[in-house]
Amino acid sequence: MHAKTDKFIQLALVVAVFGGWEGGIALGVIDPFFFPSPTAIVQQAWTWLSDTSFYQHVYITLTETALGYIIGTGLGVAGGVWLGLSRRSARILDPFIKGFNAIPRVVLAPIFVLWLGLGLWSKVALAVTLVFFTTFFNAMQGVREVNPVVLANARILGASRSDLLRHVYFPAAASWILSSLRTSVGFAVVGAIIGEYLGASAGLGYLIAQAEGNFNAVGVFAGIIILAAFVLVIDALLDVVENKLITWRPNAQAQATS
Repeated sequence: MHAKTDKFIQLALVVAVFGGWEGGIALGVIDPFFFPSPTAIVQQAWTWLSDTSFYQHVYITLTETALGYIIGTGLGVAGGVWLGLSRRSARILDPFIKGFNAIPRVVLAPIFVLWLGLGLWSKVALAVTLVFFTTFFNAMQGVREVNPVVLANARILGASRSDLLRHVYFPAAASWILSSLRTSVGFAVVGAIIGEYLGASAGLGYLIAQAEGNFNAVGVFAGIIILAAFVLVIDALLDVVENKLITWRPNAQAQATS
């Protein structure tokens, strides 16, 4: 009963917001130059989606996002697990990690363009820097949160270091790591889009930059809507993977049996 009521409230909010938006433009209260009508945004998005050349831009952004995400999470998890296990290495590297983490990622984009050019890898490098620290800190904290009693029992039973990693550390840190993986999707997309926005010849960020350069607010909003849908699809896929991997979690069990 509550679920149906919540859905109705959500639908009512959507209708109120977009209906009020459309009505405000029709009445002249809202300036369409700055806030184009939802119908115009949908029409622009449909125009792009109906054009086969648009999917080349999607493919480029998806490639940059996927590479940045995979490389960033791989390095982040590996580094987090290593420093989570080695307290001495963590102490030695701590000031350097904090210093690099303090640098705003956006200011690195021009440097990557200078080093790697306007091609694919400058966008991938920016996405990696955005993704890395999210997964790094979560993986390190997850490893350090391992129950010492469980760890001691495993050692008493003769578990080797590789056994401890496989059967104790990684399962204990799985929820930390997977939660960071979901957060990192948005960062990977942001890295790719910012890189394309600053300098590229293709990609969704390039389309948004072109629309902005032409003072085309409809194109900017349409690009934002498509990007949001893009991230939601990836997030839904990660939700499925997460439920498959963490089968012991109550929510995952409930969904698996439903």
